[in-house]
Amino acid sequence: MHVRGARLLSVGLFLIIFGLTSRPVAAQAMKPEERRERFLKMIDRPRVDPDGKISEKTEVDGLLQFHFEFSSEADQRVPAIALLKQSILDDGKRHPCTIILHGTGGKKEGELGLLKKLANKGFVAVAIDGRFHGERGTSADYNGAITQAFKDGGKKGHPMYFDTVWDVLRLVDLLQTRPEIDPDRIGLMGISKGGIETWLAAAVDTRIAVAIPCISLQSFEWSLQHDAWQTRVGTVKAGFAAAAKSENITEPDAAFARHFYDRVIPEIYSTFDGPAMLPLIAPRPLLGISGDKDPINPLPGARLCEDAAKAAYSKAGAGDKFQLLVEENTPHSVNAKGEAAAIEWFVKYLKPEAN
Repeated sequence: MHVRGARLLSVGLFLIIFGLTSRPVAAQAMKPEERRERFLKMIDRPRVDPDGKISEKTEVDGLLQFHFEFSSEADQRVPAIALLKQSILDDGKRHPCTIILHGTGGKKEGELGLLKKLANKGFVAVAIDGRFHGERGTSADYNGAITQAFKDGGKKGHPMYFDTVWDVLRLVDLLQTRPEIDPDRIGLMGISKGGIETWLAAAVDTRIAVAIPCISLQSFEWSLQHDAWQTRVGTVKAGFAAAAKSENITEPDAAFARHFYDRVIPEIYSTFDGPAMLPLIAPRPLLGISGDKDPINPLPGARLCEDAAKAAYSKAGAGDKFQLLVEENTPHSVNAKGEAAAIEWFVKYLKPEAN
């Protein structure tokens, strides 16, 4: 093994032996606003005019479908689609909006089925392409950007999760300017990668009124401690492998995985881990959906998220506004029951019928 690999292994063993792999005391003791500010400072970049533009308007199954794009930063145009009823544009009222985020390898069009169901319920239903997905690039582009982030320590951005969170916050800026959308009734739901982006975004932006992270509740720290990290980095296998190769490591271990996270998604297993961030969403309605046999988001890690969220919601006097739905005999997927529960959660708390 390369010298650096050996050093990382020895550090990892030292941490395990002496039980020092839990979140740093500073991260544990951090106040909610301090945690938000720390994350927002990490992803901050110059603000630009969103300059939203509609490129196409069609009618699909009795619904209006718009293809539009907006700027989230100087060199990033974000493609998006929106589905809604014609009546929403005609009645002069403000309506709730739901944003859907796809998973790794997905694209906004992959969420059309869910968008149609939400639009028929009375929502303005929106989906975007994440960084290096859909119209914004290929899997090779995504993994290449991750490899670059590992090499430069994120100087050019954090393509894995964090940059798409920035895009979501800028989308909220744009949606709040729309006369047909109620700025106080914007919900966010994501699948897998998009689910992680959902709980990160909702934790740091209180304008997101309802959050539904799906197959994404995870403790990165728990997975590192329990040799269950491989499936998570496996979602970006090529990028992780290239990062290891760049340091001449042929058999990456948990210590190298920590090093990878430190460079690509800093503090994801400490300050910004699931159990640390989910409490920041309280008391806003939060529904987590997990599979009991999900190898990418092991259930024990999801349970740590659940425990932390329950404590925060109980303290806020909003225990009924948090729920973790665990689907039985389910790997890394959302079943029909979970999707129906998500739609009902949005209906219950964003109240499209209130118009």
